[in-house]
Amino acid sequence: MAVTNISEISAAQKQELVASLATLVIGDECSAESITAVADASGNSIDASMAALFASVVGMAGGVEKFCAAPGSGGGGGGGAAADSGAAAAVEEEEEEEEEMQAPASDMFGSGDAGGGDY
Repeated sequence: MAVTNISEISAAQKQELVASLATLVIGDECSAESITAVADASGNSIDASMAALFASVVGMAGGVEKFCAAPGSGGGGGGGAAADSGAAAAVEEEEEEEEEMQAPASDMFGSGDAGGGDY
């Protein structure tokens, strides 16, 4: 379900959102106290257990950047690492096959010769 209005989310969802954003603001050195302080400074409040949970997850993961996508890494299913020469040759060979499979050009009435015909 897509949320189009912030007033449509439940109290628990709002706490998760506030805790997530506070964690991103703080960065790698986050603690339950700092998450609560950022939430309070933003005019929101979260349960101490929610702040502790987010601080624990970030600490176990080794930092916030583990949860953030790298610039330019949108969806679309992975480019991966640099391709080796064998993979590059396979791509070139595949492109050549596509060119060979194209239909021959013809005029708008379906005949192969461009100059003749009844029209």
